[in-house]
Amino acid sequence: MSGSGWTSTSMPYLTPRTSGQPDAWSEEAKAAGRRGSQRIIHAGETRAPADVALALDLMAGDAVVVRRRIIELDGEPTELTDTYYPVDIAAGTPLAGTAKIRGGALTLLADLGHVGVRVVENVTARMPSAGECEQLRLAAGEPVLQLARTTYDSADRPIQADVMVMPAARQQLRYEIRIG
Repeated sequence: MSGSGWTSTSMPYLTPRTSGQPDAWSEEAKAAGRRGSQRIIHAGETRAPADVALALDLMAGDAVVVRRRIIELDGEPTELTDTYYPVDIAAGTPLAGTAKIRGGALTLLADLGHVGVRVVENVTARMPSAGECEQLRLAAGEPVLQLARTTYDSADRPIQADVMVMPAARQQLRYEIRIG
């Protein structure tokens, strides 16, 4: 944890959970003595925005399944996360619904035969939209970090694209990379 907020690491969110294990966010927050939760505010089919279509190797406007969530830390909004899936993977599954998925979406994807083996993340800083300001309870002029993550399977097919928006002043991103 940094002095200004939460230190976020990606690794816990890249591996399917074992049976009975809580979702990665709840577990990570609990280990830090905090309470992590999430509210799913929308789930279902939508048209892929251009950046998501590019990440999922689709055409802009193609149908995708999205899960739109507000991630909370100790009851306060700390992140907006939109997770997109190709329709042929997610349609008709719990990924297209608003119910919480036991063990998280990665566990369900693995159960469906889609295991991520490679991830690409891009982080940018920008000014938030009016809606993001409201949902994250940001002060005027407060920037956000946007983390865009694409997960690929062993055939190098993109199976999931995440777009996460976080208040910059309340986040620290930490990367640990093992080589070999």
